[in-house]
This record gives sequence, structure tokens and C-alpha cells, in this order.
Amino acid sequence: MRGWFKAFQISCTYIGTMVGAGFASGQEILQFFTRFGGTAVWTIGLASALFVWIGTKQMLLAHRTGSATYEDLNRLLFGERFGRYVTFLMTAVLFGTVGVMLAGAGSIFSEHLHLPYQLGLIATAGLAYGLLRSGMRGILAINTITVPMMLIFIGITVWVGLQSPNAGNWLTIPNRIDPLKVWIAPFLYVAMNMCLAQAILVPIGHSVRDSRTIRLAGIMGGLGIGLLLIAAHFALSAQMPGIGRYEIPMAILIHRLGPVVHSLFLIVIYSEIFTTLIADAFGLTHQLGRRLPALEPIMLPAILAIGYAVSLIGFSNLVSTLYPLFGMMSIGWLVMLMLRRA
Repeated sequence: MRGWFKAFQISCTYIGTMVGAGFASGQEILQFFTRFGGTAVWTIGLASALFVWIGTKQMLLAHRTGSATYEDLNRLLFGERFGRYVTFLMTAVLFGTVGVMLAGAGSIFSEHLHLPYQLGLIATAGLAYGLLRSGMRGILAINTITVPMMLIFIGITVWVGLQSPNAGNWLTIPNRIDPLKVWIAPFLYVAMNMCLAQAILVPIGHSVRDSRTIRLAGIMGGLGIGLLLIAAHFALSAQMPGIGRYEIPMAILIHRLGPVVHSLFLIVIYSEIFTTLIADAFGLTHQLGRRLPALEPIMLPAILAIGYAVSLIGFSNLVSTLYPLFGMMSIGWLVMLMLRRA
């Protein structure tokens, strides 16, 4: 039972790290899958298989090779020289992502709660600092709570979709987009998410003693992500094509259900922002703490302070400039990981 519960905790952390604000808002699913019509069922299946395979492989590599940080894994994949370059870029992206998540939290405070943007930044950074003081245990615990919350939210959106006269759209809408773009999309989606997730999955793989627990967690986590993707695709497809013009498509699905469900929606989005924030901040702390052990006591507050400074650029500005750069890097990383024997 202890092994199963440990695997469940790890799988929740895997899912919570993968499923960020872009997923919870519906925008990621819309752009990478739903806009391709019924074909998305097959591309989601492909993405799910990749999440099972790559997530498990990444943790097993860390477990078997003693890789404690994403730098160790990148050197294993790319060699000493290019591994350093990839790690440098990865570190820059993680700092940017910490800033993006803080900016997203600030936007929720200002746009939805009508509270000061700066309050959202400071409160979220303070919560992250308090939780990360407990290390990996805190990350596993918070994801064990937030992922079931997200499952409830996705269940609500599926229920809304079932009430629609277009509930069968998820299977029947024809695809009118270039098939090459359709089948590249799941690889790009998995690559971007998995490359970022190594900040937390590598330390997890290194710390878990039993490889069977890792395999079970990888299977549960990958299939869980796939289940969430197909459920969200179903709910969004029922409102196509009109829903495609909204910034936060999921908000349109729940708008008719009243203020209670709207509040739940805000909690879920904030939770997904927060779990991604703490995963990235933990990975940076773990990596830089090994590089600069003398500065380890102040590493976490320094990382959050730099993330706060980056967040002042603004949420949309950061996403539009940072993510395309990261996408190009992540495809090469995914190919190298696929070719590497676990």
C-alpha cells in the first residue's frame, strides 16, 4: 500500500507539473488539439502514450544513472559541452517561467478578484517560499490535493458539454488544417511540457529507491494527463467553432453555472499556476544549490525575487516571447531522450 500511495503522489506531481494555467484555461487544448476536429482523438492518444513513455523514461534514467538535477540529465543526453549550453538555456527558461507563473497569479488577483496586482505577486511568492521550505514532501502533498480538485473541475466541464446539442462534435468535426501540422502538434506539446518537467521529475527519479514505483507512477501520470486531455477536448468541442475566439475558453463553459462554480474555476487555475511555480522554483533551487553550495541558504528567496522582477514585464508579453524559444529547444531535447536507452 505504501508503494501504491507513493506512486499516486508522484503521479499527481507529474500531472500537476504538466497541467498548468494554459491547460486549465483551455487555451492549450484548443490550440494543440481541439481545433483539429475529430482527428484530435488520435493525436491525444499519441500524446498520452508519449507522456507515459517519456515521463517514465526520464525518471528511470535519473534513478539508474544517479542524475540528481536537470543538468546531470542534459549532460547525459548531449555530452559535457552541449549539455552545459542546454542547461544554461534551460535555467534561463525556468527563471522566465517562474516569472510567468507569478505574473499569471498577479493577473488573477487584479482581473478577477479586483485586488492589487502586486499583492498577487507577493502573496504567491510568500506561499511558494513557505511550502518549498519543506522540500519534496511539500510538493508531493500540495499536488495530491490540487490534482483531484482539477479532476472535479474537468468533470464539471464534461457535464456542461453533455448538455449541449453538439456533444458529438469531439468525434465528428472534420479537420481542414494541414495534416503535417496536426501530427506535429502532439510531439511539440509533449516536448515543451516534458522538457520543463525535468526540473522536478529528475530529482524525483533520483530520490525514489524502487524502480517499480517509478514505472507505476509514470503510467498513472501519463494516462491521467491523457484522460484530462480527452475530457477537456470533449467539453470544448461541444462549443466549437464559436469558443475558439475566447482567451479563456473554459470560462465560457462554466459561465452559465453561477458564481460558485466560477469561484472553483479561479481556484483551479490559481492552483495550477502555483504547482507549476513551485516545481520550477524547486528545480532551480536544487540545481543552483549544487553549483553554489555556499549560497544555498539564500537560493530560494533569491530565485523568487528574480522571478518577481521578471513578472513585472507582464504575463502576455512573457508568454509570447519565451514560449516560442522554448518550443524550438524542446523538440531537440525530446529526440535525444527518445534515442537514449534507459
